[in-house]
Amino acid sequence: MEIHFAPLQGHTDYYYRKFYSDIYDGIDCFYSPFIRLEKGEPRKQDIDRLRKSADDGINIVPQIIFGSTKEFNTLTTAIKDLGFNRIDLNLGCPYPMQTSKHRGAALINNIQVMEAVADIINKDKETSYSIKMRLGLKEPEEWTSLMPVLNSMKLEHLTIHPRIGKQMYSGEINEEQFKLIIKESNNPIIWNGDILNIEDIKRIQQEYPQIKGIMIGRGLLARPSLAIEWKSGEEWTKKERLQKILQFHSLLFETYENTLCGQTQILQKIKPFWEYLEDEIGRKAHKAIKKAINTDKYRAALRLIEL
Repeated sequence: MEIHFAPLQGHTDYYYRKFYSDIYDGIDCFYSPFIRLEKGEPRKQDIDRLRKSADDGINIVPQIIFGSTKEFNTLTTAIKDLGFNRIDLNLGCPYPMQTSKHRGAALINNIQVMEAVADIINKDKETSYSIKMRLGLKEPEEWTSLMPVLNSMKLEHLTIHPRIGKQMYSGEINEEQFKLIIKESNNPIIWNGDILNIEDIKRIQQEYPQIKGIMIGRGLLARPSLAIEWKSGEEWTKKERLQKILQFHSLLFETYENTLCGQTQILQKIKPFWEYLEDEIGRKAHKAIKKAINTDKYRAALRLIEL
């Protein structure tokens, strides 16, 4: 079963993916945080980071967020100009900043735009596409209206996060709707959501053996070795996990110190690394890292992590 690393804004940037790939194994595919338009053009920083990832040979799929065929065409043209022949479409982002512009989860209800996008995709013989989506923006049955359009496209896969947009990332997952999607979809399905440990992966595989794979986000931020532990069939000790986490962190911290300007920028960039790692490093160290106001205090907080 394939394991895909979900894109997470503020976490899985270029350097995170690069050093993760150097230290860990087990990921079949990475996705970029969504690429969007800014003043009518793809954001330069998004394109630059994507180019770097391609140059390093990382298996990354660019993800785009759009609300119209014009935005779709502008973004896909820029990405294909970089040499990519795989693109993922974001129909899942729940944040009002995007949904208010008819992007992300709001696009599930815009059948007219998606029909036009499907027509473009079906004529594009050089690029393969996938879609990541919610069940809907406000109601869990909204996907049913879009399914005929999705089935008209030959997709690499359809990644389903079985929640609605207004739930954000909490609340109960709707597995009944997920089961219906598996039955109705002509395209391979990937599960996304609430995979935090090996037992969660086992459950999904046993419950849905017909799916293509799983996409994990926060679970990998909280336990970066999760994919390779699952694929190797060997669970790592806490000491082994911490050693790799600290090695991973060291590469990131050194890079940020050498590329960013000033302690504030460095800390703003490196602190999110630990956001989901409290269970691994302990509450005392986690709290001290959050409170650190300069790099000296930050290093002192790191020394509280016990191997």
